[in-house]
Amino acid sequence: MIGKKIRLERIMDRNTRRTVLVPMDHGVTVGPIPGLIQVPPTANLIAEGGANAAVVHRGAAMFGHRGYGKDLGLILHLSASTTLSPDSNRKVLVATVEDALQMGADAVSIHVNLGAEDEAQMLRDFGTVSSACQRWGMPLLAMIYTRGPKVRNEYDVKYVRHAARVGAEMGADIVKVPYTGSPETFREVTEGCASSVVIAGGEKMESDEEVLRMVHDAIAAGCAGASIGRNVFQHRSPPSMVRAIVSIVHGGATVREALGILKAKP
Repeated sequence: MIGKKIRLERIMDRNTRRTVLVPMDHGVTVGPIPGLIQVPPTANLIAEGGANAAVVHRGAAMFGHRGYGKDLGLILHLSASTTLSPDSNRKVLVATVEDALQMGADAVSIHVNLGAEDEAQMLRDFGTVSSACQRWGMPLLAMIYTRGPKVRNEYDVKYVRHAARVGAEMGADIVKVPYTGSPETFREVTEGCASSVVIAGGEKMESDEEVLRMVHDAIAAGCAGASIGRNVFQHRSPPSMVRAIVSIVHGGATVREALGILKAKP
């Protein structure tokens, strides 16, 4: 489908077939956290670093359009819940694929929590969005996590590979899942998923090397890139952190080389 192919090239490098995404949809979930007090300045910083795309809600997309500088793909996030909710694992749709088209988005994303009490509704919404994406030629990023009473450890490979497979089976072009902790276990995830897999960044990590090591090892395991938020936009130099991640994802840099790039920039 020509439309989807064109849009995918705006959020994935056509040569490496990989991507560096920066999710900035946290404002709905947890409010104005450090790094995202205002979205447009942060969008400028990650674009400067060479990120392929940002993930935002419609309000941020409306007021954060870039009129200068480097291109930055726009992925409109369709799912939402807040930490104030009695069940924050329950994600509901708050925008549509048609909304994304009207706003000029290059892709849409949804969030599904497998194992949650409302899993059935989230999967139903996933199917509805996937059908609309197929109809309109819109790329779909699915953020899939395993969170619920049956899930003992959401980073366990048996859960993560299941989550990735669900994303592929449901028609997502890119599936975002947690990193399982080692290249050996994460390879089980990528080998069992026909769609492109990217890793989530998770909570703010203690060191830059820890972040870059995770990205490097995931790429070695067949990962198609990274979708890292807080470890980028809460970094002391977001553009430099993005450059370091890009050097690994698109340039094949080692962790040491990426750290050198990070330290070379103010």
